[in-house]
Amino acid sequence: MSTPPPPRFEITEAEIDRVVARFYAKVRAHPVLGPVFARHVQDWPTHEAKIARFWKGAILFRPGFDGSPMMAHRRAGDVRPDHFPDWLGTFDETLRETLPPGQAATWSALAHRIGMGLRQGVADIGVTPGAVPKLR
Repeated sequence: MSTPPPPRFEITEAEIDRVVARFYAKVRAHPVLGPVFARHVQDWPTHEAKIARFWKGAILFRPGFDGSPMMAHRRAGDVRPDHFPDWLGTFDETLRETLPPGQAATWSALAHRIGMGLRQGVADIGVTPGAVPKLR
């Protein structure tokens, strides 16, 4: 049996759960993001638990997340590149309000890298293979 890698940064599972819960409380009230999420999430506790497992895997290298964030965002059909600044801004605000500055900054950098990839993935929906990708 191999030893799992060390966490990307020090954080507890409870802190991850708290960030996820606070973030989605903000999302539900957000004028732009709230309606998008409401069309796709019927069971908020189940969704939050799934996303917490994603972050525990991404940060703590814990097993348990089963899914493809890229495919979920692409399949939704109404997630647009211009949603990502609101998503990341709300996430950053939640991190700053919930965690010490160093943890918040480190998690934010990871979220922005992931968000950049997801944003590009939804921007490329409808682009003909081999065509120049949309960069905005």
